[in-house]
Amino acid sequence: MTGTGSLLKVGNMKKLSVKELYELKKKDLSLSLITHPNTMQGYITTSFLNRPGLALTGYFDRFEYSRIQIFGETEISYLQSLKEEVLYNNIKEALVYDIPAIIITKGLSVPKQIEFLANEMMIPIFSSRLSTDKLFNSLRIYLQSVFAESKTIHGTLIDVFGVGILLTGKSGIGKSECALELVERGQRLITDDVVKITSKDDILVGCATNNYGHFMEVRGIGLIDVAKMFGIQAVRMKKRIDVQIELMPWKDNMDYERIGLSNNSVDILGNKIPIIYLPISPGKNVAVIIEVVAMNHISKLFGYDAAKEYTNKLQEDLKRKAVVRENQIEKKE
Repeated sequence: MTGTGSLLKVGNMKKLSVKELYELKKKDLSLSLITHPNTMQGYITTSFLNRPGLALTGYFDRFEYSRIQIFGETEISYLQSLKEEVLYNNIKEALVYDIPAIIITKGLSVPKQIEFLANEMMIPIFSSRLSTDKLFNSLRIYLQSVFAESKTIHGTLIDVFGVGILLTGKSGIGKSECALELVERGQRLITDDVVKITSKDDILVGCATNNYGHFMEVRGIGLIDVAKMFGIQAVRMKKRIDVQIELMPWKDNMDYERIGLSNNSVDILGNKIPIIYLPISPGKNVAVIIEVVAMNHISKLFGYDAAKEYTNKLQEDLKRKAVVRENQIEKKE
């Protein structure tokens, strides 16, 4: 199973049960439980992992005990080098802390004292056949996806020339119809109506809130299945969100952007992305404009800004004309 698990939330803290982690990732991480099953009663509260090298020597001042503890070849080799009494005392001191779980990598054998004390202290120990680096990276990536900050918003997410466009606006403004026309023009739908946004490594990723499929509500028609109607190439499961476009009714008294020098942005989960306020009116081809927004965004990524280029040329032309006028005035004098 590769699901992200169901998190409990106490206050602002997310928690994933150790038992659920084991059931979900047992196959992917080659996990087997060494201790008694009733030791899997704790919860994981962070995506960070820890290798407890110094803690095993008795230094606990900076011991990150709330993280899953990874024992690799270095830790096991050190423990096996200790005399039985020293090993017992060191492990007992470490397991006093509320550790959610311990994972032994490379299928290394666990000293019996550790297994005995873990059962006594109700701390689960797992063994994995994966190398330390592979287990560490795979588990870290999984936990990051589980504990990533997220929110849901009303909108439509579509992939336009590889640019993730988040369409927002009040209900009935035409987001779904606009997305439908973009799909018909060869673009790809991620989700319609509700978008789940997750922040991962300072990147916003959008997807559907469920796995029902790529359905879209078209007013006057009802629900349609975009994947069945336009083919699997017309949809995708998730996409990085690059630009937000807020669709809004045209108002004569509003001052809309004309040149494009002002770079408006919106903050979503602590990440800022460009936002464009796009007025719409009857007869306006919004789908084509959105494609232009995507292409303009790509151009800016490659260092070309049409608005700045136009402004620079205009300023150069004004300077040239000013010099010509000054020369003409000097000649008359």
